[in-house]
Amino acid sequence: MKFNRLIPELQVNDIAHSKLFYVEQLGFTLEYEREEDCFALISYEGAQLMLEQDSSTAWITAPLDFPRGRGINFQIEVSCLDTIIDKIEVSQLSYFEKPAEQWYRINAIEEGVKELLIQDPDGYLLRFQQYLGERKIKE
Repeated sequence: MKFNRLIPELQVNDIAHSKLFYVEQLGFTLEYEREEDCFALISYEGAQLMLEQDSSTAWITAPLDFPRGRGINFQIEVSCLDTIIDKIEVSQLSYFEKPAEQWYRINAIEEGVKELLIQDPDGYLLRFQQYLGERKIKE
């Protein structure tokens, strides 16, 4: 398996609940797990996350109050946002931000995405987006 150079590791309250959310409900792939460590590495179209259940040996720098991951969102580029939308709706999950088209300025162009935001069971914010292309900024 090829590992990304940066793989966020999320401390989770309940690894089984997190795997249900990510794998069963959203369609992530469970790449491998160490059940004895309550650890899993999951992926979605090349994006990778590690999940580790809270333990006394975890690297925790402060109390883990809900929602976890304040101040960060994890952008996950997908080939088809409608696939994620379908999974969210079938599982009756709540949106943090409903799907919408956004255009972001990058120097002299804008890049478009269709994106949505959802929170995982621990409150980590996931931003799924599908690339729409680019356009020149009008002067």
